Amino acid sequence: MRGTDYFKDRLPLLMLQAFAMILLALFLLAVGNEGSTIGIILVCWLLLLTGWLFVDFRLRKKKLDQLLALAEGLEEKYLIAEVAGKPHRADDRVYYRLLSMAGKSMLEQVSAVKRERREYREYIEQWIHEIKTPLTALKLLCDNNKSEITRTMLLELERLNHFAGQALYYARSETVEKDYLIKETLLSDIVHQAVSDNKQLLLSNGVQIHLEDCEHTVFTDEKWVTFILNQLIGNAVRYRQENPVLIFRAFCTDDGISLSIEDNGIGIPADELPRIFEKGFTGTNGRLGKSSTGLGLYLCRRLCGKLGIGISAASGVGGTAITLSFICNHFCRMPEENGT
Repeated sequence: MRGTDYFKDRLPLLMLQAFAMILLALFLLAVGNEGSTIGIILVCWLLLLTGWLFVDFRLRKKKLDQLLALAEGLEEKYLIAEVAGKPHRADDRVYYRLLSMAGKSMLEQVSAVKRERREYREYIEQWIHEIKTPLTALKLLCDNNKSEITRTMLLELERLNHFAGQALYYARSETVEKDYLIKETLLSDIVHQAVSDNKQLLLSNGVQIHLEDCEHTVFTDEKWVTFILNQLIGNAVRYRQENPVLIFRAFCTDDGISLSIEDNGIGIPADELPRIFEKGFTGTNGRLGKSSTGLGLYLCRRLCGKLGIGISAASGVGGTAITLSFICNHFCRMPEENGT
């Protein structure tokens, strides 16, 4: 609170005080008091009024600054009434009561929304788990009855599994910390699992896979990182060119180990590159009949943030490279050790 605002609020009081001082001076003159006596009385009045206003301003400012600092430190601002002390002034107690009522109402609404979101997420997770059972059964039927039709069906089933998995991980992305298991894992195992999950997609599009120095160990959750790689593989195939190639390359950095996923696709325009991890952003390529949802890379960044993995992108005419950075790994096999 600024001093100018404080005195503006008390302008009616100051005008009343000035009017009262004038009336008192006129009355004292009328009853025969000397001007010096009247002056001393008015000066004393003015000093007392000024002192009271100064002390009141300092106390009010200190109290309001404390409330602002308290509110800044709260994650849920609507709980300010619960942590702020009950005021002593009558008008402040009214505002405190109104604020408490508003905070209580907001807390009830927030709790209701959280409960609805939790119930909806649980339903989505349950539905996805149930839908995977018939999808797996269909896949087994296709595997046992090889034909051109079943190969096409396998590709579509793989896409269905991809979208079902995306929905499941999106539903769980807010609570990753409740469903992850950090352990020492070979990058090559994660890459092989992701390639296996997308086998039909890669075969049908003639994508060549190259692994370069992926025998590094990282500490992460294998399941979640496999999902991230699935999203990146799907994007690489969707925006491919002729003779598509996908290269998985691992290398050591000062902070740990990085895994680069490089393709020779159509690339990403330079002005769109900073936005590719935004939710719902499809860009120029996504509008060219590629059925892009703008969720894949957004989920990748969100999950990487939860798992403490850095993610970055580089793109040019020759394709796109997405790099996952596994920070603070204590083990890093240098290239010269591979032959020992």
